[in-house]
Amino acid sequence: MVSSAAPTTPRLLITCPYYVPGQSGASRHMLELAKRSASDGWQVTIYTTDALDFDYFWDRRAGKTKIGTEREGSLVIRRFAVRHLPLGKYGYFGWRKVMSLLARLPFDTTELLLKMCLFTPWVPSLDRELDGDHDYDLVHAYTLPFDSLAYAAQRYAQQRGIPFIFTPFTHLGEGSKSAVREHYTLPHQIEMSRRSNRVLAQTAIERDYLIGKGVPATNIIVVGSGVDPKSITGGHGERFRQRKCLDGPIVFYIGVHAYDKGTVHLIEAMRLLWERGSNANLVLAGAHFPGFGGYLDSLPQETRDRCLLLGRVDEEEKRDLLAAGDVFVMPSRTDSFGMVYLEAWLYQKPVIGAIAGGVPDVITHGEDGLLVPFGNVAELAKAIERLLQEKDLAKRLGQAGYEKTMARHTWDHKYAQVREVYEELARS
Repeated sequence: MVSSAAPTTPRLLITCPYYVPGQSGASRHMLELAKRSASDGWQVTIYTTDALDFDYFWDRRAGKTKIGTEREGSLVIRRFAVRHLPLGKYGYFGWRKVMSLLARLPFDTTELLLKMCLFTPWVPSLDRELDGDHDYDLVHAYTLPFDSLAYAAQRYAQQRGIPFIFTPFTHLGEGSKSAVREHYTLPHQIEMSRRSNRVLAQTAIERDYLIGKGVPATNIIVVGSGVDPKSITGGHGERFRQRKCLDGPIVFYIGVHAYDKGTVHLIEAMRLLWERGSNANLVLAGAHFPGFGGYLDSLPQETRDRCLLLGRVDEEEKRDLLAAGDVFVMPSRTDSFGMVYLEAWLYQKPVIGAIAGGVPDVITHGEDGLLVPFGNVAELAKAIERLLQEKDLAKRLGQAGYEKTMARHTWDHKYAQVREVYEELARS
């Protein structure tokens, strides 16, 4: 039952499918907003799962953390247990495949899909918790394509007349026929944006797509992701080079290793450069997505020996890598924004991305980075080679990226936008 009296401390509920200590960009995005809101006087509660990353939703062997409640000042984190569908990943992806097929039928299946999405991931204890008697003033939910927590939170907000904010992180892939786009733009996912009081889009590309799908333009605000310069800068490049015994230029990548992230194409592009006699090192930081290990095993031993695979890295090693690297490359088709480009720019590094998702709104080709078609290994190799050889160009792009990040993409700027939305809706 919603209290009729105005609360002295506004209460915010955030739901998200996974949270720190998971290392995804989405987790870090939510962490910054939650911490700053709590410091700003809000009583913030986060409902999340025991998954460290999304692969735990279908794989019991993947990383997880303890369920229960944690407190950090006025910030409360409640973790609920993921239950796994029968047959593991086959059951999970089979369920999603059925949803995709239903979406293609010549009649409206939106309501059925909304019911089905409560199993991706399946978190029944969270559903039961939201059926209880709570007294929040505002609900903010993340993130597609893991719909269940966001839909459960939206349903809770609608039943109680509470304003609802949605940050979908809509991945649009490399074009209208992209396999990636389908998983983020099913009818029920678009409907969730239509039913939201506000949608916080990552880029103008995402905003324009949602408007085209019937989401009111007045309800969409482009915010995007940000960085905290104090927590990112301070790395020691020479320490990293000495620790890893590296000479010569460093081409580097930070993120999940997967085909859709462009990691395969990056390795293949480096193979072309090595065949031409390049002495550049390739350093990859991050965890393997299922299937990537098979690709590595298929490579010649000589190629594997030239790929320095760091696995998951702590913050100190990431900072040192950012300081040591010469060219940051993430030619991904599964990024609605790409926070790590900002992190590279804080070290004035030139970046290369793909013409896919929201990345062309983050990287301005030829001004602060280079863009290549997703999957085009020859063009990617050409772009890397150009930045390794044209030092003045690389320096100019990195400097422009740094200036843009400091002017537009710090968390101080981003949080001010979000706080304005929170306060407007809380007053209403």
